[in-house]
Amino acid sequence: MGMDRTIRFSSEAVPGWPAIKAQLARVGETGELRMIDGMPAFPDEEPPADWRELRVGTRAGMVSVRRGPDTLTCVVWGNADDALSAAWARAVWACAAAAGGVIETASGNVSAEQFARESDIAPE
Repeated sequence: MGMDRTIRFSSEAVPGWPAIKAQLARVGETGELRMIDGMPAFPDEEPPADWRELRVGTRAGMVSVRRGPDTLTCVVWGNADDALSAAWARAVWACAAAAGGVIETASGNVSAEQFARESDIAPE
């Protein structure tokens, strides 16, 4: 079972991989691609504009990013350790920060800035 967190965007504002990767770099993650739509990828490969799922390598492990019409959903295994859970939070923040997304949490929707404060994320 996995843990997931969804980020909602205004119509047609879902960010592309370059914008997400740039935000990951602001929080110290290299964000190397491992898979694009179920196929192996080179770490510096650029996914096509219509990608549906990316597997992103972080310092702590793998985070999946799934794209919907107006959403991105970040997923990790349910048994993620503290380091991978923190990397997952940074990936969620990066997706939201890349295009002004709103993150769905158990306590309600929050902005990228509020999520960063609550998750102890300090972008440079």
